[in-house]
Amino acid sequence: MGKLYCLLGKSASGKDTLYKKLIEDETLALKSVVTYTTRPKRDGEEEGREYHFTDEKKLSELRERGLVAEERVYHTVAGDWYYFTADEGDLDLTGGDRLMIATPEAFKALREYLGSEKTVPLYITLDDGERLSRALNRERSQKEPRYAELCRRFLADEDDFSEDNLKDAGITGADHYENTDLDACLLKITEKIRNGCA
Repeated sequence: MGKLYCLLGKSASGKDTLYKKLIEDETLALKSVVTYTTRPKRDGEEEGREYHFTDEKKLSELRERGLVAEERVYHTVAGDWYYFTADEGDLDLTGGDRLMIATPEAFKALREYLGSEKTVPLYITLDDGERLSRALNRERSQKEPRYAELCRRFLADEDDFSEDNLKDAGITGADHYENTDLDACLLKITEKIRNGCA
């Protein structure tokens, strides 16, 4: 039986880059869990790679079928955006380890859904000033930058990743990985996965 490794981190902490590198590492043989969102695609994103881009109608259909393992809604300046994990095969751990990006709230729900012995948090940390700089650079590169949404996300992260929320989700200091040096951070996470430590 495999484990579900969940990368967690505030926006612009580097979790997307780490995710891609971990998935590309054939020695780890990680399968991805692609979550769903109703938010619009960003430049460079592809359906089925970063997310399954969908709408509220599809979310309602999956809810009715009992296939939504966890969901969250964010009230953004552009309207309500839903993020959720659907149990349509991606959460099957019989074939090995899986990797996904999650929030503390999503991780807690997935841990309850799958069991604590099958779920492993990997919390990526980075100085707030560096994160804000990275986020601003990323937003500037978009065809239609959404600076107000960048600010909303940055501030919302303070609540989403509060010490109380991390503790409530069972994420401890041993689950933290500082991303000031991408290669060093990647190495530590890779070792954790190879060792299969929960």
